[in-house]
Amino acid sequence: MKPCQATKVVNLTPPAAIIDDASATVAELDTKGWNYAQLYFILGATDIAMTALAVTESDATGSGHANVTGLVWGTSTDIDGSTSVLPSATDDNTVFRADVNMVGRKRFLDVTATCGNGSAGTYITIIAILSEPDIAPITSAGCGCNQVCRV
Repeated sequence: MKPCQATKVVNLTPPAAIIDDASATVAELDTKGWNYAQLYFILGATDIAMTALAVTESDATGSGHANVTGLVWGTSTDIDGSTSVLPSATDDNTVFRADVNMVGRKRFLDVTATCGNGSAGTYITIIAILSEPDIAPITSAGCGCNQVCRV
């Protein structure tokens, strides 16, 4: 099995209507059995900067979430050594990513993604890719997909 096949995709915020002056609805991510998570924030059209983008964590599902140090856009340092910035009105069709080593972290991750108050708003989709599993998935469902074709 190739390392890239031992992953699971989780759709945290499916493509939906544009969001203006509100937070995206985000499903909580259970990382049990996975040692690494990458969260992808995929933007479509935007007409205003986001007002918040952060990854949070908790030991319990549904409560007690706190920001993960290093994963708060606008204050955290990015991998290039610069202070990160919130997605802006000119970030149409771009991707922001959070890399999380889950070893020693809390089990549940969530996202605060608040879109600014513009004339239209922001399209955003959020997916997670879990990797480095304790037990590799061998079915489509285990990979987080309806179907997986492989050659």
